[in-house]
Amino acid sequence: MQALTQKFNIVVIGQNNRLQYEAVLFAASLRHSSPDFEGKLYVATPKPGPRWSQNPSLQNEDVLKVLGQLDAEILPFDSHVFGESYPYGNKIEALLAMPEGEPFVFFDTDTLITGDLNGVPFDFDRPGASLKVEGTWPKPTLYGPGFDGIWRALYDRFGLDLKSSVDDSQPHDHWRRYLYFNAGFFFYKCPRQFGERFLEYALAIRNEAIPELVGQNLDPWLDQAALPLVIHSFGGGRDALPDGLLDGSVSCHYRLFPLLYARESDHVIEVLETVVAPNRVKKVLKNYDPLKKLVVQGKGKKIREMFDQDNLPKREQVYRNRIKSKGLWMR
Repeated sequence: MQALTQKFNIVVIGQNNRLQYEAVLFAASLRHSSPDFEGKLYVATPKPGPRWSQNPSLQNEDVLKVLGQLDAEILPFDSHVFGESYPYGNKIEALLAMPEGEPFVFFDTDTLITGDLNGVPFDFDRPGASLKVEGTWPKPTLYGPGFDGIWRALYDRFGLDLKSSVDDSQPHDHWRRYLYFNAGFFFYKCPRQFGERFLEYALAIRNEAIPELVGQNLDPWLDQAALPLVIHSFGGGRDALPDGLLDGSVSCHYRLFPLLYARESDHVIEVLETVVAPNRVKKVLKNYDPLKKLVVQGKGKKIREMFDQDNLPKREQVYRNRIKSKGLWMR
């Protein structure tokens, strides 16, 4: 196990859309909750080019100024492969612009840091990723192969051993039996190595006519189809981190602000409202409607009051419908 104080970098994606405000919020939460973090925080932004119909890069001067004040480094990268047709590919191509050989953690930008990252025992030789995941991919068809057949075809394609990745405690052909992650965070010892393999595997899955994948939807699931294969190929797995830290006490992948107020802990809401409060942050974030209305104007409290935190709904659609009925759904 690596020392708890091992230095590493963090990367999130920033674009000329809602991600720029989420990037500011991420940076503010990092500095608030993990003040002794010694690595670099990179906000990777795609350069304009033929794969974008408009300039996607960070351009808002106020956003750039506050990111600088929060000691974030802007990292432009080229979109050679994905771009506007598959923006989730940003997280793959951004890795190729990161410093080679320096351990990293990627976070989706819609994440809050809520605890001390230095207390997370990363072993950067063994990659891992978020296990806050549902069985979103694959979706076996009536006449096609089941989970086992689909995953076996992918492991075989890349010369990987399926058996060593399987969780035998799960029933045969149940989705949890197979290695599957949310790409909300992942980590490894070298972003270039990870990114190159991630790109190789994703392109092969997308472009090759693998028979077992007929009828499978890869948009938006391409990154999550490739990620477990990449992690397994580097010797990582589902046990790479102790439970309860990332996606727990140290980070929160909230996804949408109405959902944050509806179902996240009191501590997460306290962190959100604390880091938005300083004027230099607030004046930027109030240009984004969900943060302006829910946090700055305090309407998030109305969403909080709609839900019993000891008896929360099981399905996301229930949250959405209830919040929409009060006119407070926004994204």
